Amino acid sequence: MTTNSRDEANAASAMHLNLQNLPGHYARRIHQLAVALYTQEVAKLNITPLQYSTLQTICNQPGIDQKTLASTVGSDTATIGGVIDRLESRGLVVRNVAPHDRRARQITPTAKGLDTLAEVIPYMLESQRRLLAPLSPKDRKEFMRIMKALVDSNAELSNRPAKE
Repeated sequence: MTTNSRDEANAASAMHLNLQNLPGHYARRIHQLAVALYTQEVAKLNITPLQYSTLQTICNQPGIDQKTLASTVGSDTATIGGVIDRLESRGLVVRNVAPHDRRARQITPTAKGLDTLAEVIPYMLESQRRLLAPLSPKDRKEFMRIMKALVDSNAELSNRPAKE
């Protein structure tokens, strides 16, 4: 078989890949499912999944800087800047100049931000419960372990620090 016909054969077989055999396909579908369930539960509170993750992280680490925040939630600094802008415009967080570096901003939750987070958490947890409900408790634990292992082993690709 010539190189040209081998390339054509490879291209032809690639045209007939079964998506059901591709982990990336399922990862995308799981993400769709997670967002859909989250939206069903949390929509009335008008806070997106990334806004929730950002607010939760800020409440967990008051005074966090934007770069660390972006890395922690697995986002880039430009995107997280927009998320912070939206949270700040709603009065949920404030940015202050960091005392150790005037170029850096520390982000802290407001009382309204803390109240909003407390309101969101039960609904967010219900979306998570619903996501994993089809799995047995043992399988839920294993699924979480495997997802964490994949994310941790590819941290440099996901803007997330390994082994948090």
